[in-house]
Amino acid sequence: MKTLNNRLAIFFVLGLLLTGSVASAQTANFDSCVKGLRQSVVSQGVNGAVFDRAMAGVEPDPDVIKAFSFQPEFRTAIWDYLAGLVDQERVDDGRAKLKEWSKVLAEAEQKFGVDRNVIVAVWGVESNYGRIQGKRELVRSLTTLICADKRQAFFKGELLATLKILQSGDIPAEALVGSWAGAFGQTQFMPTTYQRLAVDFDGDGRRDIVGSVPDALGSTANFLKKAGWVTGQPWGVEVKLPANYSGPSGRRNKQTLAQWKSLGIQPYGALNLPETTQAGLLLPAGPQGPAFLVFRNFDAIYSYNAAESYALAIAHLSDRLRGGGAFKTAWPTDDPGTSRAERREIQQALAKRGYDIGEIDGLIGAKSREAISDFQAKNGMTVTGRAGQQVLKALR
Repeated sequence: MKTLNNRLAIFFVLGLLLTGSVASAQTANFDSCVKGLRQSVVSQGVNGAVFDRAMAGVEPDPDVIKAFSFQPEFRTAIWDYLAGLVDQERVDDGRAKLKEWSKVLAEAEQKFGVDRNVIVAVWGVESNYGRIQGKRELVRSLTTLICADKRQAFFKGELLATLKILQSGDIPAEALVGSWAGAFGQTQFMPTTYQRLAVDFDGDGRRDIVGSVPDALGSTANFLKKAGWVTGQPWGVEVKLPANYSGPSGRRNKQTLAQWKSLGIQPYGALNLPETTQAGLLLPAGPQGPAFLVFRNFDAIYSYNAAESYALAIAHLSDRLRGGGAFKTAWPTDDPGTSRAERREIQQALAKRGYDIGEIDGLIGAKSREAISDFQAKNGMTVTGRAGQQVLKALR
């Protein structure tokens, strides 16, 4: 037994040494990467002192790499994604913001020609109207992604832009925090987007999309205008498909309205556009779910964040803000998604049962998914980790 214990102790020490060696190698690689970045950005106009201040004490952030591998726009069922982003809570808040910032929004509409409801919808989806702008330091997140060789060329450009924003003094270092990917501000601009399209809409001489609502809303309107927004045209319309439809579809597969109608596709309600208007047929859950003819303005929204589910969330929220209702066609699922209020209820019920949920915030993170999975397993349900209506009903 003593010999066995000695062997175990040796293996334990060797394990610690190996772990330490790996960690040391990773640190050395990161430090080497940062040195290379300094040479690169200084050669492109960033002051060395600005770089050194920004990088002081910066270490890799492993959570950023995890987030890179899990992006909800591409991993979450469309009915879950929209249920959390376009709920009554966000609609009510958005209508209040439309009233509160009506003067600024009227000016943005006049100058850029973009529908105020869409501007506010972007604001609502991106940061819950400025309440959730992200907490990660942009410099750290971007450096982590670059040194981990994740889309290096793209994130190098974003880091360079971030450092130039710091150098300009428009936004202080402590305010340059945001998402894992480097988006920041009330409407979550990437740093290169900020450089190209942010505007000083409150007239104070600074382009501050973090602390100034007018700057954020004006900059968003400018983005959409430059993306090809067509004034006065809707983003799209929900349509009814003929039975067993198997024809063409796709946002990029444009045909005229006349051509779509010849295939038996009919809009719900009036659509006052010329028959020659180009549109794509969007089927986010296949032909059995809601279907939409989408126009140029949907493409403009899509360019803000290249995911069709994201663009549909913005588009649908803008319709709800102007008084529209739910989609006519139900999603093809027997377990629909839940609103943020319902997700908070799920978290509260799980917490009462002794699960470690963390903050009760309506955001279904790793702890919530683990708790839901355990609850499902113990109650004879299919284990998915989803906060759907079936879990809510079972908890009730």
